[in-house]
Amino acid sequence: MKIRAAVLRQMHRPRPYDESRPLGIETLTLDPPGEGEVLVRIAAAGLCHSDLSVIDGNRPRPLPMALGHEGAGVVAATGPGVRDFAVGDHVVLVFVPSCGRCRPCLEGRPALCEPAAAANGAGTLIGGGRRLHDENGDPVNHHLGVSCFADHAVVSQNSLVRVDKRLPLDLAAVFGCAVLTGTGAVLNTAGVRPGEDVAVIGLGGVGLAAVLGAVLAGARRIFAVDLLADKRDLALSLGATDAIDPLQEDAVEALRGLSDGGVHHAIETAGSVKALEFAYAVTRRGGQTVTAGLAHPDHTLPLQQVSLVAEERTLKGSYIGSCVPGRDLPDYLALYEAGRLAVDRLISHRLRLEEINEGFERLASGEAIRQVVVFDD
Repeated sequence: MKIRAAVLRQMHRPRPYDESRPLGIETLTLDPPGEGEVLVRIAAAGLCHSDLSVIDGNRPRPLPMALGHEGAGVVAATGPGVRDFAVGDHVVLVFVPSCGRCRPCLEGRPALCEPAAAANGAGTLIGGGRRLHDENGDPVNHHLGVSCFADHAVVSQNSLVRVDKRLPLDLAAVFGCAVLTGTGAVLNTAGVRPGEDVAVIGLGGVGLAAVLGAVLAGARRIFAVDLLADKRDLALSLGATDAIDPLQEDAVEALRGLSDGGVHHAIETAGSVKALEFAYAVTRRGGQTVTAGLAHPDHTLPLQQVSLVAEERTLKGSYIGSCVPGRDLPDYLALYEAGRLAVDRLISHRLRLEEINEGFERLASGEAIRQVVVFDD
């Protein structure tokens, strides 16, 4: 079938992106779903820094590539061997399709699925191969097994979680990355307990989802740290207790003073070495620093090694919030429906596919929280 998709053919295009237009809206051929695969009519797709990091070259991927990894839609067809999904099901797409058989999957850590990591890096589906071709018949790579900046996508059944049809699909899309990653980093990776202090550094969609997670966990004080005042104000309205400008004089000392020597957990979501250094600096003795931000592969963190030992510190990475999507995503949706996880407040813009370059310029400049491309029926 013919589809319309946002395709990246060259990284490192100069900003502003609304002028250089790194993403082209192309007509592609989408093959039917193969064994264990599902055709999804995409209803909505969120713009995330993981997409932006491919556009700006911080996260190199094979090109050309149809971008988009945070989405939701309706099952339009199923391939052979699909038993758990039916035409008409509403689904959220997950960008790590766990195989269920490798060692990390068997250990209950599907975010670290080894075949998924290999497929995502190669631009293929987890079952192998590509289902996208351009007008010349040349293959187009998949982004994280999803490629949902398109009106339709073929994905592995292991990239899907069924959701209640009552849930608006533009909202459901945000759960597939921002909520799983941010809220999961707090609840799963950090394991925040009631009464502990938490700092969240970087208040994009993932960071604000982490703030919501800290509220849910019963944190005593929640420090919202970002360069932009508007984002700090939004975090306060979502339940953060304190807002910190990291550029203010003695910001680290100020936060450590307010938290009696540092926070129990610092969650970094900005994807920069400076942000992670700040997060480590505001973590108390015996505390935990968690990073969910994706920096350039060449960037390294200078670290005082002795503090890890003498202060019994922990520095951890968190990928997709250390989540088990089939378990956690329904729980987070239920919490939203119960009024305890205000994910709807994270959506700052809704746009058409043709406006996607303008959306990425807003994301790069920090103007937006979560923007969602909405597709017509």
